[in-house]
Amino acid sequence: MNRLKIPVDASARSPFAGCAILIAALLVMVFLIVFSTVTLFRQFNEIAKFTAARPVPVEVAALDNQEPALNALAERLETFRQQLTRDEPAVLALTPADMNLAIAAYEPFRDFRGTLRVTAVEGDTLRLAIAFPLNGKPRLARKQERGWITSDPRYLNGTLIARPVLSKREVVLQIDALQVAGAQVPQEFIDQMSPYRISERYLTDLTLGPAMARLTRLGLADGKLVLTRVPGETPSDVIGNGQVDSASHRFFSVLGVVACAFLAFAGLIVWLSLRRKPA
Repeated sequence: MNRLKIPVDASARSPFAGCAILIAALLVMVFLIVFSTVTLFRQFNEIAKFTAARPVPVEVAALDNQEPALNALAERLETFRQQLTRDEPAVLALTPADMNLAIAAYEPFRDFRGTLRVTAVEGDTLRLAIAFPLNGKPRLARKQERGWITSDPRYLNGTLIARPVLSKREVVLQIDALQVAGAQVPQEFIDQMSPYRISERYLTDLTLGPAMARLTRLGLADGKLVLTRVPGETPSDVIGNGQVDSASHRFFSVLGVVACAFLAFAGLIVWLSLRRKPA
């Protein structure tokens, strides 16, 4: 008398497949955590080579005895604003002195005081003296500090050479070079920082946001920054969507390779388990 054969699920016969997949998933997770941590600390170590623990204050334009220049600048800015609201041709040309005076005098630009100054317009590039604060290497917080992880700031002191362009209704800086005394700034860092969204904070400003949105051209000419609106003209974004950080490319490439390797391993385990199933 033949006994009735009851089919047994392959995974029930061989717990190896499930355990192997679980172990592989844990190994992938551990690898990603370690890889991310090592990459982060390597990045901070490289940044420390061309940054400083203290800022080098950037000169702020003096406002003493500048009433005629301030009044003339205010009049030109107001005329430009009215032209933009009336949707008529509008052009505003600003010298480095005009831009530095605006930073010193107008409240919306207060965050740039002591950290940014336009030193020159050279051809199609701006030269800016900067003292930008950056996040330093993470560390455990001390007793008097909030939270349990914090960092000491680092400062990027030097000269930024960039081309101002329009991108998606805002003014951004396409960085060509970063010059730091006694140090070399890696191209990877420049690529990561560029485009620098210098005016992102003004997108929601009730005055500056709409004004930027109406611009159709932005460039440098005759030693001046020239902001232009041509009615009916559609601005073309100089910065394309394909411009991304090369470091991010490498990071996500590694993630993709690891994910593919894990899926391939899991598939192999399942295939081997199915082959071991009796007919």
